[in-house]
Amino acid sequence: SSLCLSPLFPTGSLLLAVHFYSSPRAAPLIPSTALGVLLLLLSPLLAYAGIRRSPGSSSLLAPLCLALSPFWGGYGAILVLAGRGALPAPGDARDALVPGLATVTLTLLLLALLGFLSGEPFLALLAAAMALASGHEVALHCSSSLGPSAVACGHLFVCLLGGYFALGRILYFLTKGRFALPGTDLAEKKAQEQGWASAGNPFVAPGLLLNVLSASVLCCRLLGVTHRLFLGHVPWLWAAGTFQVGICVLSYRAMDALMATAFGFTSILKFAGGYSLLYPTWQPGEPAFPTPVLVVFSILFAVLALFLSLQSPVDGLYLLLFVAYCVALACSPKGIFAAGPQGVAVAIFVASASVALIHLYNMRAKAKIPTGKGAVRALLARSSLLRLREGPGRHCPYLGYSKYADAEILTYACSVLAAFALTATGDPQAPLATVVIPWVVVAGGILKLLGGSVAFARGKTLESSAFILYAVMWIIWGLARFAGLQGTARSFHAALGIVAFMLFNSFVVFCSLFLSTAWFFYSLTFTLVAGSFLLDAIRALPAGYDLAASLSFGLVSFYCFLAALASSTLEGLCLPVGKPVVQLGGVGAGATKCPHLPARKASSVKRIADILRNGGTCGIPTDTVYVLVAACSRPDAVEKAHRSKRQAQDRPMSLWISSLKQLEPAKHLFTPLLWDFMEAAWPSPISLVIPRGEWVDFLGMKDSAKYVGTPQSVAIRIPDCSVTTHLIDQVGPIVVTSANPTGEADTTHHNQVYAKLGDKVDAVLCGGPSPENIASTVVDCTKIDSGNIGFFRVGIIPKSQV
Repeated sequence: SSLCLSPLFPTGSLLLAVHFYSSPRAAPLIPSTALGVLLLLLSPLLAYAGIRRSPGSSSLLAPLCLALSPFWGGYGAILVLAGRGALPAPGDARDALVPGLATVTLTLLLLALLGFLSGEPFLALLAAAMALASGHEVALHCSSSLGPSAVACGHLFVCLLGGYFALGRILYFLTKGRFALPGTDLAEKKAQEQGWASAGNPFVAPGLLLNVLSASVLCCRLLGVTHRLFLGHVPWLWAAGTFQVGICVLSYRAMDALMATAFGFTSILKFAGGYSLLYPTWQPGEPAFPTPVLVVFSILFAVLALFLSLQSPVDGLYLLLFVAYCVALACSPKGIFAAGPQGVAVAIFVASASVALIHLYNMRAKAKIPTGKGAVRALLARSSLLRLREGPGRHCPYLGYSKYADAEILTYACSVLAAFALTATGDPQAPLATVVIPWVVVAGGILKLLGGSVAFARGKTLESSAFILYAVMWIIWGLARFAGLQGTARSFHAALGIVAFMLFNSFVVFCSLFLSTAWFFYSLTFTLVAGSFLLDAIRALPAGYDLAASLSFGLVSFYCFLAALASSTLEGLCLPVGKPVVQLGGVGAGATKCPHLPARKASSVKRIADILRNGGTCGIPTDTVYVLVAACSRPDAVEKAHRSKRQAQDRPMSLWISSLKQLEPAKHLFTPLLWDFMEAAWPSPISLVIPRGEWVDFLGMKDSAKYVGTPQSVAIRIPDCSVTTHLIDQVGPIVVTSANPTGEADTTHHNQVYAKLGDKVDAVLCGGPSPENIASTVVDCTKIDSGNIGFFRVGIIPKSQV
């Protein structure tokens, strides 16, 4: 990833240098619109490179990329607006650019300082050079005594440093790490030698710096740096909001559900602020922020800050500033145009920069700045009620595997915001005058789509389906009702669509009966909201019904928000969500019948081994698809596996070992050619069908042998999977069959094992998606000594390789 991003710094700087060198001319070499489009294209590429660089990296290159990419995005959008004539007044371009330029200057100076302190002088010099260039541009806009040539020189210097860095990374790549120019090794080896570790969520600091960018827009207005808030500031707010949604997703990948929720909340405020600046371009006046939503939002922020304080007191106290910001907006009829919210924005600006610096420093240094975590843990250790969920497995779902933390906290909070947004009163003739679109469409729609996607990745099929379905409804209804797209002649069509949606939702309500009581009421109350939409579409809405339905859904969603927040943060002390209204018998009836254990834990493998030794059958991951196994030393378990599969006669059960050493005592019973072939073929996804003989007795199979293979032959394999071979080392040879009823498709995820076999499997070792969707290759070696082999099945290994 560093090789891909290395040309981006000199490319962007070269474009800006050419632009400023030629700007005094009547016709610049690169027009503003073209330069803006190019910067907009470079912005996501730089962000992608920073994301790819972040996992497991201690270098400052990742935060540098993630801090610069939203600046280029917002800068490019403003240049496009200026090129298209959307900023006609003489001072508009200056007022639009200065907040972002000031923010990126401060951000780059912080990164440069941190680079010098943490032993990365080249990246510190690169950040300082970019800060100097952007600082010169701020001075250019504030004073006519400084010409654009000085700014161009600054960008040219950045271009030279970036070119040196790109050359160093290319040489490092071509020589496979044997040679690198000084300062371009990204301190990888040095960080390992000094014990620097990037523990925690590496995306917190970039997310906080985005709050600095959005707050600077209001700070500059309050301090008189800019003359007014207008359309030119929308790119900064929306660029920060868009990138913060991405940081939210990345925080879920980093298993940090609380900070991901916080970034989701703050992105909504950015979209709402940008909308309020965009509104005067088509309607006179300023839009009103819905007071009920802001009051509820402040409560959500306060509750989240309370729980976040249990994990990181500094971050929890920081979130309280957004509580004050929401209260200030609720108390100001003019919204962000008033001095109150702008004053709180100054505090957010300072606090965001300070907390981001703390996170960046603590990610790099051995001697960390105290954030209060130790004091909170010591305090909670004395409590018998409050215990924090800690460790890498704290966000694991019941099925044991997920790349994401649970996003239900954010999803329920979005439902609360959207529900209370519907209670906001506004002018029926000007539905856009109330800032409902950001709360309903963005909060209830787009972010709920994000939460639904994360729920699907965690194996929550019903929850993800409901979240995505409700998100689509919020988006369509928000645009149709509150964006003025629903006319009188289209009311029947809107009603028809709502009826179709309610039919789908009735299925969700029915399925939620088997999930939990809270989910049943959550889906049921949303049916009431959809009913109010339907009655409004046909102009038959009773007075007060929509308010009652929205409040009911909002209160249920708020309870679910609290329950999800408590269950993801605390152990033992959780709000009850209720048992299923209807209890199922059989498949999926209970979480205690079939343990699902994460394969990455050695303790899970040990527990599976104990179950197998005690006569159980288990589903486990392999180097191909999931399989059902039983210990050869337990004939009763082998017989159980044979019966549970209704094994077809042409697909007998196979035998797996972990090493040829297990067959060493019987080596004299194999021909030299067959033994050499087994040594060459294993470990791999190749099953060898060999003649049955006395060697079977050396594996201690006893009465299990009659269920394995055929009377003439046995299929045997050493899998190329460390988890599987480690399990066999503990249990001994195992009998294996596919983890699906005979005739059905192979099982490629641990979710499917219990779904297909039900109570016939005693435990599942969860390794997530199978590395391959194709089964092993089965080779007939019964006539190998005569020079012939055959194939019962050509799987992932082709014939040519065999």
